[in-house]
Formats: sequence, C-alpha cells, structure tokens
Amino acid sequence: MKKEKEKEVVVGSPASGEDSDDKQRSSFPSARFSTRNASSKYDFVKVKVWLGDNADHYYVLSRFLLSRMLTVTKIPNHVAIKIALELKKLLIDNSLLDVSQSDLEVNLFKLMERRGYGDEYINRYKMMTGFHHQRVPLVILVCGTACVGKSTIATQLAQRLNLPNVLQTDMVYELLRTSTDAPLASIPVWAREFGSSEELITEFCRECRVVRKGLAGDLKKAMKDGKPIIIEGIHLDPSIYLVDDDNKSPSGVYSENKEINPVVMTLDDNATIQIKDIPVGSSNESSGDSLILSSNEGVSADQVEAVSNSIKSMGLTASIPGHKGASLRELETEKTTISKMKSGPKPIIVPIVLKMAEFDHKALLEEWISSRTFYDKCPDLDNEKLMANLKTIQDYLCSFTSQGLTVVNVSATTFPQTLDWLHGYLLQCIEQGINESGTAPVAAA
Repeated sequence: MKKEKEKEVVVGSPASGEDSDDKQRSSFPSARFSTRNASSKYDFVKVKVWLGDNADHYYVLSRFLLSRMLTVTKIPNHVAIKIALELKKLLIDNSLLDVSQSDLEVNLFKLMERRGYGDEYINRYKMMTGFHHQRVPLVILVCGTACVGKSTIATQLAQRLNLPNVLQTDMVYELLRTSTDAPLASIPVWAREFGSSEELITEFCRECRVVRKGLAGDLKKAMKDGKPIIIEGIHLDPSIYLVDDDNKSPSGVYSENKEINPVVMTLDDNATIQIKDIPVGSSNESSGDSLILSSNEGVSADQVEAVSNSIKSMGLTASIPGHKGASLRELETEKTTISKMKSGPKPIIVPIVLKMAEFDHKALLEEWISSRTFYDKCPDLDNEKLMANLKTIQDYLCSFTSQGLTVVNVSATTFPQTLDWLHGYLLQCIEQGINESGTAPVAAA
C-alpha cells in the first residue's frame, strides 16, 4: 500500500478533500441535471487518484468535476454525467479505491468509446487536461456593441469550457468612474452627441484605454499564473490587444478577413475540422525573455495610425486629426510587461467580435432603452442617432478582421448553433495555440 502524505491534493475541489458532487447544482446553474442522477450511493465512497511517477500525492475523484471536463470535449451534459457515474461505479464495484491517473483514463476512454465518443473526443480530453496542467495563459475577448449578446455568450462559453473567470468591462468602467478620478462619463459613449464619427471613435478608444488600465491587474495575474480568463464588453478596443508594441505590428495574427456566419456552416461534432485553417491570435515574443501583453495604456504613433486606418476603412471622410491623436495619449503609462521563463508556454489570445443584423439589433435595443433604469440615466435620446453611433462603433470593431479578428454573426433564432460553433472554434484555437508554442499536451500529473 502506497504511503500517503499528510497533504492531500484535490483537483478543483475544496481544501478539505471532500467530494464535490453535492455542489453540482450551485456550480452549474444553467445546466439541466437529472434528479435521478443528481446523487448516488457511490458518492459516499472516496476513490483516490494517485499522481506523479512515484504516486506520492493524490486527489479525490469527483464525478461532477469529471462530467464538467467531459462537457468541454463537446459531449452532451446528460451523457457526461452518465459516463462519470459509470466510471465511479466501475471502480468501486471492482474495489479500485486507489487508482493511478493513467489507469483512470484508460477506463474512462473505454466508457467514452462504448457510448460512441471515440478518438476525436478522447484527443480533446487529453488536450484540455494538458492545457490546464501546463497552465497555458488564455485570454478570450468577446467584443461588440450594446445588446448583441456578449454577456450571454461569454457566460455560456465559460460554462462549456469550464473556465471560472469572466470579467465585464461595464463593471470595471463603473468602478473606475465612481471610485477614482478617471475621466469617464455616466452616459455611455454611444448615447452622447458628437460632431463627427471621428470624434466618436476617438472618445471610444480613449475610454477603452482607461478600462484597459483597470484590467491590468487581472490580465497580469492571468498571464503570470496561467489562469484562463474571458473578458467581455463594449470597451474592448482590438488595437490595444492585437498590436505588439515591440514589432509595431499585429501580434501573432494573419492578414486574412474572417467574418463568420455559423448558421451557414455544418454545425456538428466535426465543426473544428471545418475551421482548422482559421488562424489564431497567439502572442509572439520578440526576444524570448519577456512578453508584451498589449501596448501602453497610452498609445503609440503606430496605434494612432492603426485607428486612423480603421476609420478610413469604414468609409469616413477624414482620419483622426493631430489633436485627437493627442487626446489618446492622456493615459500614457509604463508598458505592462510580464516577465516569464523562456521555456514557459506563450499565451493564447482569441479576440471575437459579435455582430447582429440591424433589424434584430434595433428591436433588442429599443426594448432595453425602454427599461426604467436606462431611461432615467438617458431620458433624452434620439433612437436613430443612437443606432447610428452603435453602427459606427461596430464598423470600427469589424475593421480589424484583416489583423486576425473573428467576426461572428449572432441571431436570436440561431443562438444555440452559434454557441456550439464558438465552442468548437475555441477548442481549435486552444489546440493550435498549444501546437504553435511547442507545448505538447500531456495528461495531468
């Protein structure tokens, strides 16, 4: 019998080492769990899964956490719950209360294959366990204007991919506005009056950089600790995250236009194969000693030019004047440079812009504007002017497709298909990012 150390390692569960199955409903509220499978007599028996070459530490198997990991591979939730229960039943019935990680996975993969989820799903499982074990930094940016489903998409993707951290730029904006001296207005930028589209975009970019400064701590922690994070909101300027300040060029992206309408694609379990040629924004290193997550919270001349070029590509008559560019430099600070070991994995940065058809977008927006909370803040609004402002911001965001940004068309009638496509797309991005960093996926150890 292996000698147990006093310190017990429990992956994804409380420090006490108790099985986490009793937290099933509270941790995953939007999923529909079967009452029959919500609890089992097998949950009262602990199975220790030993890790490492010398099997010197272990974690307690949780079928809930295992089922969550299986849903990441795109196995339906109700099937994942059954597979996890079958695995624990198999181990307990055969008195395998101490099992190695490799033996656990052998039995798990056999159960997956028995239910028709073969090599494709097994490879995804191996990839994601390796991804979490190696702590590869992952930043998913869900950009878009108001009322296009950013929060819903981000929350659902976090649940599907088992990612615990979702940040909303709206909350950061309000915290900065109310608790600091940051130059931010209470009225949203798209609900204000501007003399021209150039002035609107200039102010939008300035506010995005203020919010970026507020996100600096969370982003630094995500990069340093390798914790995946999803950031969603309107205050995400792609030029901040796509420009490598050392090379003055888009960081790790390709010049290929990418506007995706998931509805017209075959949305099945092979969706990732259909998009395998879509490039992924994975940050590069110039020297190998440090990684620039983004440019200054201030802005370089190259970024002013990038914004100016984006405005030109939108069909506007003029670029940002010199004094407008100067206003973008109000927040100049030191670069956010995150030091890391040369052998460490490079971060995977996946920017996505959500776009909605004008008719659907207008209907949702009018419903939101009619709400008392918003109306009390902005009582005098011209809906047509408001829609025009949002269209200007949307065109600006979509203008970065040539720098690797993916634009996804969202529709209320095809939302599940869009979500399913994004799930597969992000898995493909993670796989490609791991391959590009030269980090081979391995099982958790």
